[in-house]
Amino acid sequence: MNIKIKQFSSGGSLKLESNVEIKEVLINEDFLRPEHESIALGFKNKDSSGLIELTPGEVDELVKAVDKKKHLIKGIKVFKERTG
Repeated sequence: MNIKIKQFSSGGSLKLESNVEIKEVLINEDFLRPEHESIALGFKNKDSSGLIELTPGEVDELVKAVDKKKHLIKGIKVFKERTG
């Protein structure tokens, strides 16, 4: 999965824009301390890599925000990378 990451400065100007590939989705379950559960997206591009860590509540907010816009999607086309 490829996503675009944009970083804004405090003044609102764009500092960085980069296409990254999601390499891993990590789910951290903590049965003793459920408030410390998290979901991390591991990303990588040619210059950098990192993790975007979200709480279950943040994931729920993201899903709700996307659900509100789902009606705008007219179609989906899946592109696959060629291997070999």
